[in-house]
Amino acid sequence: MRTGYAALAAAAAAAAIAIVCVAPAMGQRSRTAPAVRAPAQRHQPPPAPPRRGLDDVMGRDARALAALFGAAALDVREGPARKLQFLGPACVLDAYLYPPRGGGEPVVTHVDARLPDGRDTDRNACIGALSRR
Repeated sequence: MRTGYAALAAAAAAAAIAIVCVAPAMGQRSRTAPAVRAPAQRHQPPPAPPRRGLDDVMGRDARALAALFGAAALDVREGPARKLQFLGPACVLDAYLYPPRGGGEPVVTHVDARLPDGRDTDRNACIGALSRR
């Protein structure tokens, strides 16, 4: 019988130790880890429209230019060559289209840009200013 009491006493002692280690002391609040908050979502501005430049014009046909700039203000054809002129308040863009060596639809091979007063201007800046957004 002593063995039974000893085993029961040992089990009760182990349970008491477990309760003391796990339960908070009387009068104290149990401590829990603070809630982890997700980082605040910062308002991101919408992505800027892609910058337009010579890469968007060179090698393109007349349809691609019309999609980029709208209708040409001037369309001059001379033999297989074609010049399309696009106007805006910031600049004037002349695109020269020639058929590829193997034939086919004329594509842009050269571009000139100038200010409305006739002075040369940066072609990339003019393309960006004339591009439909």
